[in-house]
Amino acid sequence: MNKFIKTFFLVELLKGLSVTLRYFFAPKITVQFPEEKTPLSPRFRGLHAQRRYANGEERCIACKLCEAVCPALAITIESEQRDDGTRRTSRYDIDLTKCIFCGFCEEACPVDAIVETHIFEYHGEKRGDLYYTKPMLLAIGDKYEAEIAKNKAADAKYR
Repeated sequence: MNKFIKTFFLVELLKGLSVTLRYFFAPKITVQFPEEKTPLSPRFRGLHAQRRYANGEERCIACKLCEAVCPALAITIESEQRDDGTRRTSRYDIDLTKCIFCGFCEEACPVDAIVETHIFEYHGEKRGDLYYTKPMLLAIGDKYEAEIAKNKAADAKYR
């Protein structure tokens, strides 16, 4: 009899409507996106960047660990020997249409050459626009070096 009454009076439907009405009249939490930004975690993984040392030399030593660890095979590296005997990259490309932003490349790098920044507002109108080359990655790293260093310092106690 109890089941019949609940079915006849649509108790489940009324419970669902009560939840809807409760949140309908509650104050809304809306972020006006271009003007306001939500806070990001220091561990947020966005657009890639390559870093340089303080003397201006690029950090990447062409160990190819990031290329090996990338599960999406989005990184392509070619290296060459320099006159002083050190090895550096001649080509470092990341295809962001393949990248899954897992952060393995950043964790594998022994010299912190490749990092993922907090930049999430980027786009490409064509597929080739999301293919980042070494000069593009170094330019991003140069532009946001202070922010990258600050986020690395904030995250250091968790690594």
